[in-house]
Amino acid sequence: MVALSLAASGHFPYAKEKASLFSIANILALTLCRSEATLRILFYLVVKTIGKPFVPLRIKTSTTSFLQSLGGIHSSCGVSSISWLLFSLVLTIKNKNKTSTEIIVVAFVILLLLFLSSLAAFPLVRHLHHNVFERTHRFAGWTALILLWLFILLSISYDPNSQSYHFTISKMIKNQESWFTLAITILIVLPWLTVRKVAVRVSTASSHATIIKFEGGVEAGLFGRISPSPLSEWHAFGIISDGKKEHMMLAGAVGDFTRSLVAKDIETNFGKEIVELVRNYPKEKVIVHDTGVCGRPNVGEMSVEGATTWNCEVVIVTSNPQGSKDVVRACKKAKIPAFGPIWDS
Repeated sequence: MVALSLAASGHFPYAKEKASLFSIANILALTLCRSEATLRILFYLVVKTIGKPFVPLRIKTSTTSFLQSLGGIHSSCGVSSISWLLFSLVLTIKNKNKTSTEIIVVAFVILLLLFLSSLAAFPLVRHLHHNVFERTHRFAGWTALILLWLFILLSISYDPNSQSYHFTISKMIKNQESWFTLAITILIVLPWLTVRKVAVRVSTASSHATIIKFEGGVEAGLFGRISPSPLSEWHAFGIISDGKKEHMMLAGAVGDFTRSLVAKDIETNFGKEIVELVRNYPKEKVIVHDTGVCGRPNVGEMSVEGATTWNCEVVIVTSNPQGSKDVVRACKKAKIPAFGPIWDS
């Protein structure tokens, strides 16, 4: 907002002249925040550098807190890109003798698509109509990217003196917007090059849970995305693996955390295979709370007690928003670092 204000008031002439570049730069930044390839590299480097035992816990938790803000940076850059593009469009219309109607129309459509994409990402829309959000975000984004290439080609080719178009490769190479857009395109295309259709074995553990198995062991701590319709939606699940022959996902139907817990009759809900996996861990490292016998627990208090007993450095909670808040709030009160997702996990 400061940069935009300075540009509008004439105190930042470069930004005023290159307003569209600032908009594209924000789109590049928001794409980086959601690029799984980039995030994989980023997290790998962070773990390798500050994951050492001698690094103070405060530095580790502070860095983790920052990395959890990537979603906020993504959203902020989206709003910022709209602001810069709107500013650029206003300047262009004021000097329409230096541009063409086609360039203005394409820029306006891109602006509408970005606005539609941001509108679909509002928490209320995203929560109540998640598939609408996901598909709007994806297809509006792809369309905007195609139009962005068209906008760049038209912009660098247009000659205001002759009011005609003349394209050359050298103009494209010298254009900063072209390189930024190329980087955006690569980041968007890259994940789709890793998509594979694979054979799966699905077994119904119960009426509440399904086990999905894949061939090949994977590294512990990873998650995978699966979809029956790749262009429409994707769902992420944590991966359970022996690291050798196979890996699997447990897809469970879990209700609101504050109203109920599926811990009731664990074997009936999750099946024998999952129960056996849990039983393989040392008993002192696992707490199994049967709500059918013991009632609904205070998970926040349980988390604090467990962290204290096991001398944990941090607590990581995987729950819905309210469950995460309860645990994080309790741990914060006890001065124990805790991390939990904003959305359901």
